[in-house]
Amino acid sequence: NWAAMGFAPPGMYAKAKPAEHIAWYKALGVNTIQTFCVSCPGYAWYQSGVAPVQPGMEGDFLKEMATQGHAAGMKVMGYFCIGANDYWDEQHPELSHRLPSSIDIPFTKEYLAYLSKVIPEALTKTGIDGFMIDWVYNASHHYPDKKYTWLDCEKTMYAELFGEAFPGEQAMDAARITEFNRRAVDRCWETIRTAAKSAKPDCIIWLSAYDLQHPQIVGSKMLREVDWLMNEHFDPAKLDAAKKDIGPNTRLIQCVCGWGDQHHADQFVQDPRYADIGLYGFARPDVNTTLPLEDNSGNAKNIAAMKSYFHRK
Repeated sequence: NWAAMGFAPPGMYAKAKPAEHIAWYKALGVNTIQTFCVSCPGYAWYQSGVAPVQPGMEGDFLKEMATQGHAAGMKVMGYFCIGANDYWDEQHPELSHRLPSSIDIPFTKEYLAYLSKVIPEALTKTGIDGFMIDWVYNASHHYPDKKYTWLDCEKTMYAELFGEAFPGEQAMDAARITEFNRRAVDRCWETIRTAAKSAKPDCIIWLSAYDLQHPQIVGSKMLREVDWLMNEHFDPAKLDAAKKDIGPNTRLIQCVCGWGDQHHADQFVQDPRYADIGLYGFARPDVNTTLPLEDNSGNAKNIAAMKSYFHRK
């Protein structure tokens, strides 16, 4: 997803080789790999006919990851960034707020139609077991500190979601904006779930959220229905607070790597309160090896703690 500053430009990590990644994960001791269907820049990591393919990608990265990962006894999950897609922004400037490396896409019918095509394609073409969805937040007023103008497409969305004409910007107070966004997220979730389960009924839909108490998603249908739910935030109390909103079969996961020194994998894995919680981590890779850096960083320390925990038996 990321370069040193902002989203990775197209082709930045295209030299990634499935066999090397599988070997790294196997050495770490994981039982599940998460890689990419379509990352934030908007390019597919498989031979897609819907999204543009990652420039310079050798072979069919995601499909090869799934095949080799399954052979090694691991689940292989993809990823879709729902709230941001640079290529979508470029192709549909009237349907985006064009905020660099940020959540900027309103969940219009046009965008949902794109998700309805690309999600089933990724599931059926690659053999993945499911996929993570990230940044599932409707763009409207998501960043209160930024100057904001209502797009025509959002006014159309309002009429669709409320059954009445857009009342004008002055009438859109904080409560009305939150309700607008919640309805947009609910409609987006229905689209994602229908597209995925229609294509592969047993696929796993995995929601990652940096704020499980965010007004757009707290108490939502998505939290009740998603298969796996992950707290990306370093504070597991956010995961504890979300338990009241989940379904009876939801698998809970805590992210313990990704925010550097803010995450404390070594402490979390030793806490008996979270013995049944899944563990996950991410880290920006080295540009040349496309694997996480082996240095003295907080992420590297968290990866080492995860490896030690996974190999404890």
